[in-house]
Amino acid sequence: MESPSLHTSVPPSGRLATLSNITIGGMPLLMFLAVALLTILAVVTKRLPNDMIGGLAVLMLSGLLLGEIGRRIPLFRDIGGPAILCLFVPSALLGYKLMDDTTLKAITTTMKTANLQYLYIACLVAGSILGMNRKILIQGFLKMFVPLLIGTVAAIGAGVLMGLLFGYDPKHTFFFIVMPILGGGIGEGILPLSIGYSEIMGTAQGHLIATMVPAALIGNVVAILASGILKRFGEKHRSYSGDGILVRTGEDQVLLKEQKAEAALDLRLMGCGLLLSCTLFILGALLAPITGIPGPVLMIISAALLKVARVIPESMEIGAYQMYKFMSNNLTFAILVGLGTLFVSWEQLVAAFSPAYFVICASTVVAMIISGFFVGAWLKMYPVESAIITACHSGLGGTGDVAILSSSNRMGLMPFAQISTRIGGAGMIVFATLMMKWLH
Repeated sequence: MESPSLHTSVPPSGRLATLSNITIGGMPLLMFLAVALLTILAVVTKRLPNDMIGGLAVLMLSGLLLGEIGRRIPLFRDIGGPAILCLFVPSALLGYKLMDDTTLKAITTTMKTANLQYLYIACLVAGSILGMNRKILIQGFLKMFVPLLIGTVAAIGAGVLMGLLFGYDPKHTFFFIVMPILGGGIGEGILPLSIGYSEIMGTAQGHLIATMVPAALIGNVVAILASGILKRFGEKHRSYSGDGILVRTGEDQVLLKEQKAEAALDLRLMGCGLLLSCTLFILGALLAPITGIPGPVLMIISAALLKVARVIPESMEIGAYQMYKFMSNNLTFAILVGLGTLFVSWEQLVAAFSPAYFVICASTVVAMIISGFFVGAWLKMYPVESAIITACHSGLGGTGDVAILSSSNRMGLMPFAQISTRIGGAGMIVFATLMMKWLH
């Protein structure tokens, strides 16, 4: 009689078992190594396709690896480590001429010729705005409008004033230091902002991105650290903290109950969402010559107006949101690697990190947070929570919000943080672009 044990699968043991449990960006280590080996072999033999297939393979592998390394370094991971590595390492490789031509050509074709970054921007902007709960969007924005407005004015004033003290031109400080901090991240903020500036100024987009990225990174780090300090302050001074409740009357908790559970993944709706994102980008391009406002900025305005007016069917909004989640989860690090390679000059990055520059960025964020604290108290909000939500205005998109709220142990405030980052950031992009057009 045949032994049943012969049909039983034997689990791997020893080192093989350990290796099988390790993942790189969600991919099993051995599978990652196999895919990486094939891609490296194509690069070495000059057979890497010079198109989006070859470029995406390089970008995604690099993004997965650098993102995983950034996530595994204590403390560094809490201040945006994965994003920093994805931007800085490729920039350094190119700056020190350590990147081969085959890889560079594939990345250039994907990012510039195929314009992958524009598709990414379209999906992020459309999905992030259309995917928000309409009632929370409107009522939450009304609650946060005054703290955000006063905080923004305080941030601009503090940043420009500190820039003057260090000899910076006020226009440069406003457009290239303060606005990137308040723009809502890299994908949702700096990229559309750089496109708008580039069209108005006639300057290469790459130069503008390299100028603005350091400010956004420093601002995010300061906001995370300040959020942790606010948490400790709230623990010592209980009357100032709502332990995750924003409004003293508890109205915000009633509003948050309006949130619906995320809809089940629908592949057909995702396709509709992709088409909708592309259409909104095209709408911006059509309106740009008429209004004189850059297309990506008009796309942001259009998405917000359509959301508030309930013009788009809810199923299409869900599709756009699911496409946004797919792109942000799978392509963010890849896009950052592409930006670091082609748009972020290593020399400019190194030159930007001066003590004066850091003080200007820190002053911008700190002024905004302090104003959020006192304005929140005036509006019968818990000052600690109000200050933390205001701090999210300087976060690096959704990832930055997670880091800021995690630092303060207040993840329940995420819907308000998203309003601060997304809607506040979108407003800053529109405002900065219009100001640039007026002053240029």
